[in-house]
Amino acid sequence: MGQSHDDHQLPSKDALLSRRDFAITSVAAGLAVTGIAQAAPVKVSERSVEIKTGDGSCDAVFFFPQGKQASAAVLVWPDAYGLRPAMLDIGRRLAGQGYAALVVNQFYRARRAPVLRPGFDFAIAEDRAEVMALMAVLDQPTTQRDATAFLAFLDAQPEVDRNKKVGTVGFCMGGKMTIWTAAVAPERVGAAASFHGGGLVTDKADSPHKVISATRAAYHIGIAADDDEKEPQAKTVLRETFAATGRPVTMEVYPGTKHGWMMGDSKIHDLAQAERGWTAMLALYAQTLA
Repeated sequence: MGQSHDDHQLPSKDALLSRRDFAITSVAAGLAVTGIAQAAPVKVSERSVEIKTGDGSCDAVFFFPQGKQASAAVLVWPDAYGLRPAMLDIGRRLAGQGYAALVVNQFYRARRAPVLRPGFDFAIAEDRAEVMALMAVLDQPTTQRDATAFLAFLDAQPEVDRNKKVGTVGFCMGGKMTIWTAAVAPERVGAAASFHGGGLVTDKADSPHKVISATRAAYHIGIAADDDEKEPQAKTVLRETFAATGRPVTMEVYPGTKHGWMMGDSKIHDLAQAERGWTAMLALYAQTLA
């Protein structure tokens, strides 16, 4: 579960939406293959927001279901390709399931979203160097400063029910950010999901697995099959860590998947396994964010 990346190019159209109401009619259909009972699709609102942090102003998009007084919140950490339409789709889908979702641009210190140019290709050395430089500054202290600001923003929104725990989900580089988020706000964060998370187990002092003991969250760790082939020992370390700390976890190597399989705009997107991931995440939230 090191910092690997999928075979992924950004689509030619990569624009963010400022404010719109969406009738989410595909939520139930999209999850029908899972067999899990789904609520009827709900109408979703979204708005672009600016969040003040200790390091500047972060552009983000906030989604929430209409017709509810307040909802449990979910903080969404994007993968290395950043805040873009595929990530907005995740925010909408979460809101369609009844959650208030904040999707952030973790690269805001360097660039506003969209962060990477259309056609960006991680396989090209120059492109790869560009994104690795952006990622290099997002260490544990930086992420936790941001997470503190993002959680404070969520708690200030009337659409968020502060009596319910907050969930978080991250993809690729965002996976470790979910654990760091849970550690910086253990009383607030009740659930954390990581999909094809990079760098969850390292030999560094700030390895995410080393702070699990400081959290009070329940977890789902979704591992890509090709990541597991490269680092099979990582899941063993994680299992031992969760067992030692007493934190509840479901962990799975998703069969046949490649790093990035959850992302709808990726060449290696696996729809069936992505739906299974959604089912696991929604089950985690249903159990912990009440």
